Amino acid sequence: MSSLKQKTIKGTAWSFADNIANQGIMFLVGLVLARLLTPEEYGLIGIITIFIAVFNSIVDSGFSNALIRKNNAKDVDYNTVFFSNLLLSILLFFVLFACSPAISRFFDNSELILLTRVMGIVLIINAFAIIQQTILMKRVDFKMQTKVSLIASISSGIIGISMAFGGMGVWSLVGQQISRQLLNTGFLWLYNKWLPKLQFSWQSFRELFGFGWKLLVSELINTTWKEIFQVVIGKCYSAQMLGQYTRSKQFGAIFSSNLTTIVQRVSYPVLSSIQDDKERLKLAYQRVIKVTMLITFVCMLGLAAIAKPMILVLIGEKWLIAAGLLPIICFNMMLYPLHAINLNMLQVQGRSDLFLKLEILKKIIAVGPILLGIFISIYWMLWGSVITGFVAYYLNAYYSGKFLNYTMKMQIKDIYPSFCIGGVMAVVVYAVSFLPLSPFLLLPLQLFIGAGIALGVCEMTRREEYIEIKTIALSALQKIKNGR
Repeated sequence: MSSLKQKTIKGTAWSFADNIANQGIMFLVGLVLARLLTPEEYGLIGIITIFIAVFNSIVDSGFSNALIRKNNAKDVDYNTVFFSNLLLSILLFFVLFACSPAISRFFDNSELILLTRVMGIVLIINAFAIIQQTILMKRVDFKMQTKVSLIASISSGIIGISMAFGGMGVWSLVGQQISRQLLNTGFLWLYNKWLPKLQFSWQSFRELFGFGWKLLVSELINTTWKEIFQVVIGKCYSAQMLGQYTRSKQFGAIFSSNLTTIVQRVSYPVLSSIQDDKERLKLAYQRVIKVTMLITFVCMLGLAAIAKPMILVLIGEKWLIAAGLLPIICFNMMLYPLHAINLNMLQVQGRSDLFLKLEILKKIIAVGPILLGIFISIYWMLWGSVITGFVAYYLNAYYSGKFLNYTMKMQIKDIYPSFCIGGVMAVVVYAVSFLPLSPFLLLPLQLFIGAGIALGVCEMTRREEYIEIKTIALSALQKIKNGR
């Protein structure tokens, strides 16, 4: 087995474990909190998250991706980025602090002033973690991040649940998120051993920012547009409806966003390391797409099919509106990993300029669904985002595939069988939902039938991507078992 493949398998295994530790545990904690808290309380945090997400993008400024891509990064580069991130985070914290009354007036809720100011601390905490995470990602070392995530997720989950049982309401969500980021950052510094030096180089800054600023603007546009959905719902509807939306989106993120994160974290540094070998890069790119989309289609289409009984069983009837939103969100989010892979390829090729132009074009197109949400309904907005998602895929795949002669038509040919497997499984599973059974009986039955169909079809067809997944999974389990 080649060293690149070993590195990829090991990185994928530990990145997957990291997401299970970080997102899986937080998801279970979220189930408990969702039964103790109200949709309105989740909606208030959803409003604050809008600004935290946008400001975090500015704090990073594309530097981390620039460092990962730079094969000969020196200590002065890391120190320059560290102090740049830290100064930006402090500045943005005070901006958010000053803007909190305006945010409160816009969403017509006085609680948002103090909530926003306290949550803003997360910006500074995250700034201390960026270089530590970048160093580990550049080494494709997710084993350490997994350990840190496990400690932070479990500890912060206990803090949040304890605060909720103590009747602290929305502040239990604040306590959970701040403690999670604080613990994650603290243990990264403890275990990684990297310490900054009082160094700052304008030459390094200009070089890294020259590549990263386009990614910054792209990420800023992308993040802002994703959060605009929450702005529209929070402003035009209610905090309660926003809470329903954020919960359904969190369920959709179980597979799509986590898989996207894994793919981005592992594929970008690995593909960057072979950026000068076009043929090898193309084969790796094709393999990543085929393997990723088999998992994505099966998981996301299956999740859409079991949405209602799953919501009722896990968090109760007060979240029933989320069950109606979740299938539409799944149809949209199933393309997220595909977007990420194609955009990663543009970064690997050093085309951050094209990356930025595509983001601007896609967001102009995405104005349509926003207007539907403002003037018609949230459901029209979500269905509109599904349509624009396919348009965005066409744009991403056209340009990234053009560089390596792996066109969108070739990509679709490679992933179409996986879509058929996921689609057939989802149709059968959804048909089962019409049986006159309690949700507590229906959900396990659907899961059993869905898993049986997916595995059965994959074993019968023995497609290359399924064999690859099976091999990677077995190798990864063995490596984790051996502690490597």
